[in-house]
Amino acid sequence: MSETNTDSATKKLVVVTGSNKGIGLEICRQLATIGFIVVLTARDEKRGVEAVEKLKGSGLSHVVFHQLDVMDPASIASLADFIKTQFGKLDILVNNDGITGFVLNDEAKRVVKAVEGLNFTCPKINQNELFLLMQVEVCLAKQSELAIQTHETTNECVQTNYYGTKRVTEALLSLLQLSDSPRIVNVSSSLGQLQLVTDPWAKEVLSNEDGLTEERVDDVLNKFLKDFSQDSKGWPAYTISKAAINAYTRFLARKFPKFRINCVCPGYVKTDINYNTGIFTVEEGAAGPVKLALLPDDGPSGFFFFRKEVSTV
Repeated sequence: MSETNTDSATKKLVVVTGSNKGIGLEICRQLATIGFIVVLTARDEKRGVEAVEKLKGSGLSHVVFHQLDVMDPASIASLADFIKTQFGKLDILVNNDGITGFVLNDEAKRVVKAVEGLNFTCPKINQNELFLLMQVEVCLAKQSELAIQTHETTNECVQTNYYGTKRVTEALLSLLQLSDSPRIVNVSSSLGQLQLVTDPWAKEVLSNEDGLTEERVDDVLNKFLKDFSQDSKGWPAYTISKAAINAYTRFLARKFPKFRINCVCPGYVKTDINYNTGIFTVEEGAAGPVKLALLPDDGPSGFFFFRKEVSTV
């Protein structure tokens, strides 16, 4: 690793979670193309190594793999130790790992199969139109009971999307503080915007900028998990987990004013997480997170972006 240590003295180091495929892999590709050293992570070591070899095969040599399971504290600690030992610091953390928190019934699978065969091209769709489209799709899925939340998938969604992201971030904060220009990018979703949080108390807590703390975010998630039932209409796990990430982003930005910390919805991108029903390519989806990773020192912090533009939470 002597060559890696030498490179790290002159090149910025990036960690991208959940990056063996989809948007995460494309973020790695775009940042490696710029010349950054990229640590590609994945739960499955075989898939992660294959992803790195794919990037190296296209001429991107400064990409390394490290196993990471955001649900496993030992795995997170191993990643932090690897970065400290081999690089000494970290410049950019892109928290991309996430899951939907639901399963599809047989009817939904048939619908998805049909949609996968279609070619959506909406080059001029604006933010409001896309957000409305996403709302309609989610409402239709819920009303038709196509997407089913179980206690298991709900808990896994909250633990992965929020607590997993939080654990990784906390483990790497000391290494980010050693950077001259630390950046944290949390890949979120428009479905986590506060207008979609239907519980009035939760919405009030997450929108209270002055009183927002990690403990208050925990209170919201604990209430969600306590109240959850399979017939619940007002507590979609994906929405509340991403709303929590958006709130955590704002909290961190205030706590670390020298950092640039933002969250971003990459758009409705055609990936496995939505069964390839998206309308944007992974290249288009990665553009927003990459932009935030490259913000100047006087750039915005504590904001929610829709693709490349500041939006509302």
